[in-house]
Amino acid sequence: MTWMLDPGAEVAGYRVLRELGRGGMGLVYEAEHLRLGRKAALKLLTPDLATNESVRDRFVQESRLIAAIDHPNIIPIYDAGDIEGTLYIAMRLVAGGDLAQTLKRDGALPIERTLVLLEQAAAALDAAHSRGMVHRDVKPANFLLDDPPSGRVFLSDFGVAKLTGADHATKAGMFIGSVDYAAPEQIEGGEIAPATDVYALGCVLYECLTGRRPYPKPTNVAVLFGHLRDPPPRATDERSDLPEKANDVVARALAKTPGERYESCGELAAAARAALAGEDAGTVR
Repeated sequence: MTWMLDPGAEVAGYRVLRELGRGGMGLVYEAEHLRLGRKAALKLLTPDLATNESVRDRFVQESRLIAAIDHPNIIPIYDAGDIEGTLYIAMRLVAGGDLAQTLKRDGALPIERTLVLLEQAAAALDAAHSRGMVHRDVKPANFLLDDPPSGRVFLSDFGVAKLTGADHATKAGMFIGSVDYAAPEQIEGGEIAPATDVYALGCVLYECLTGRRPYPKPTNVAVLFGHLRDPPPRATDERSDLPEKANDVVARALAKTPGERYESCGELAAAARAALAGEDAGTVR
């Protein structure tokens, strides 16, 4: 079965309505369940992810683990599997776009909006961490935004991120992953743990506050070097209305050594709220 589908095509019990987006790992379609009439976001993964039987089995296993986490900020998964060699996952359709689109359109976000987004994402990540899951690919494109007035955030792509590697390191000499949000241990092929997600969430916090990625460099290699060697960026250098203590929060979240970061994503979110409210971020534990 081809993984590139035209409107009207039927796959895994769904009828494809339109393409929503595409990336390095696959295509996402708006689809409708043939029997229930429920709309969903249907993601088909690229064929190279389905060539290994262990990868297919792990994909289904990870999807089941995430589906078992009943959390208001983790995207609900309806179904996942392998059909005629194509891996697919059906999930809730979120109509408000994603955070990457919002940042591209609007630039830096208001402080309170940033904190609400951060707190919801942190709660989702901590819930996954408590089940032994590490996202590995926390980035604005995986923050799905519900339409106002709810302001609800859904974190997506847990299982897909896990597939890309222990590894997440190199393949044919190239880094695989989202270089703008990759923790040093990811880049170096070290141990992946909740602290890896804390680092990436700190990168997202910085981008929401400033409208810029932490290490905006001309090449991916330069970005990776920034994560490994450059000091954490100062948010106040990009936005003068932020308190100085916002820099302390970003610096701790983006510490090069995992053990020097916040112990959880929730701790990072609490510290950010305290700092941006003018309190001492260091007192939040």
